[in-house]
Amino acid sequence: MTQTGFDLFAAARQEMIDRGFQPDLPPEAGRQLEALTASCPAPSADSGLRDLRSLLWSSIDNDTSRDLDQAEAAERVSQGIRVLVAIADVDSDVPIGSPIDLYAARQTTSVYTGIETFPMLPEQLSTDLTSLNQDVDRAAIVVDMLVAPGGSVTSGEVYRALVRNRAQLTYNGVGGWLEGRSAAPPKIAASADLAAQLKLQDEAAQILFKERQRLGALNIDRVEAEAMVEGGRVEGITSRQKNRASDLIENFMVAANGVMERSLVKAGVSSIRRIVRTPERWPRIVELAARYGNHLPAEPDSGALNLFLQERKEADSVHYADVSLAVIKLMGPGEYVLSRPRDKGLAHFALAAQDYTHATAPNRRFADLVTQRLIKSVLCREPPPYSDQQLDSIARNCTLKEDAARKVERAMYKRIAAVALQNRIGETFAAVVTGVTPKGVFVRVSDPPVEGLLARGQQGVDVGDRLEVKLLSTNPQRGYLDFGR
Repeated sequence: MTQTGFDLFAAARQEMIDRGFQPDLPPEAGRQLEALTASCPAPSADSGLRDLRSLLWSSIDNDTSRDLDQAEAAERVSQGIRVLVAIADVDSDVPIGSPIDLYAARQTTSVYTGIETFPMLPEQLSTDLTSLNQDVDRAAIVVDMLVAPGGSVTSGEVYRALVRNRAQLTYNGVGGWLEGRSAAPPKIAASADLAAQLKLQDEAAQILFKERQRLGALNIDRVEAEAMVEGGRVEGITSRQKNRASDLIENFMVAANGVMERSLVKAGVSSIRRIVRTPERWPRIVELAARYGNHLPAEPDSGALNLFLQERKEADSVHYADVSLAVIKLMGPGEYVLSRPRDKGLAHFALAAQDYTHATAPNRRFADLVTQRLIKSVLCREPPPYSDQQLDSIARNCTLKEDAARKVERAMYKRIAAVALQNRIGETFAAVVTGVTPKGVFVRVSDPPVEGLLARGQQGVDVGDRLEVKLLSTNPQRGYLDFGR
C-alpha cells in the first residue's frame, strides 16, 4: 500500500489487464528464460561480427533506464562526421516463434506507469543479456552513416558488430553540461577523450537538426510530468523537458531509422513503417493559428506549422504548452503500417521524413524487433522472415497496443498526481484554464505539473485565463484533482 492507503501497484496491474495487457510472463516463457540465462554464451569476434570494441561508445538515456537499446560513437572524417549507432541485438536471444517472442508480440511495448514498469521482454533480458550495459561486450546491429556539413546523410551502411559501452550517461547529466548550465558529470570530467567525443556527437546532431528543420520537421518542446517514487512511496511530481542531450539522441535515432528503412527498400524487402499522416484536421490547425494572428497555408505544410509554434513559444511561453498540445491532438497519433518496397506516400508528417521505420529500441518495442529481423535477413542474404500479411497484422496490433499503453500511462499519472497532492489540500497554486467543456472547466498547474477540474468558481472564466486556485480534494482511485477559487 502507498502512504495514502491506496495501492498504486495494484491499480497499475489492473489497468494493464483492463487495457488488454498480460502483466505476468507465461510459464513456458519463464522456462525459456531459465534455459537462456543458464547457457547464454558471451559474444565474441570469432562469431563473424566486426570488432568495434575499440571505439569510444557511450549511451545516453533517462536517469532510471536500465534497458539500454542503443549506444553511439562518432569521428571526424574529411567528408563530414561519421556517426555510428549500435542497436542491441535482441533477436539472437529471442527467436521467432519462441514463447518469449509470442509474449512480446502480444504486449508489443513496454509500459511505463510511473510506479512500476511492465517490460515487453523479461527484465533478465532487457536490462541484462540484451542491454548494451556499460563495460560489457555485446552483439549489436550498427548503423554507420556519414553526416555531411550541410546536414544530409550522404551514405549509410548497416552491419553486425561487437561493441562495448564505455559510459552509461543520462540526459539530465549530459544535457546541462552541453548547454553550459552545469559541470561535467563525473565520467565525462574523468575523460578528456569522452568529453571530446560527446562534443563531436553534439555537433553532428545539431547539423542534422538544422537540416531536419529546413525540411519542415516539427520541434515541439513538450513538458512531460515525471513521478518521483522512492521505495514505493510517491515523493512528488516534477517536469522533464528536452535538452541538448535528448535532442542529440533524437536526431541520431531519426537518422538511423531512415538509413534502416532505405536499406530495406533497396533490398526489395517489405517492412513496418512509423508514420504520422498529413493532418485531416489541418483547417482546424489553420483556425487555431489565426486566433494568434498567424496565417498558415490552406494546404498542410509542416515547415509553416513549425514556424508558428516557435513564434508562439517566444511570444507566450506560459500558454505555449497548451497550444502545442492542441496541435499534437489535431495532427492525430502516429501509427505503424505495412510498407512494400514500391509503396509511396507513407511519410511521417511531424518528422518531415519520407523513409522512417522504428528500429532503435528492440528491447522496448516489438515493431523494432521485427525490423531487426528483417534487416538481419538482408545481411545474411536469406528470405524475409515475415510475409506482407504478417507484417500488416503486426503493424495493426502494435498501433492498437501503443494506444492502450498511452491510456494506461495517462490513467496512472492522474492517480499518482492525486496521491502526491493528497497532503497539500488547502494550498493555493498558480494555474491556467486549459478547457471549458460541457463536462466542466479544467485548469493546469505548472508547479507541480498537474491538471484538474475547477469545481468551484468556474463562472466567467475562459481558456487561457490565469487564476489562483486552491486544491479542494483528491481522489486517487479515480485520478481526480478538484480545485476552487
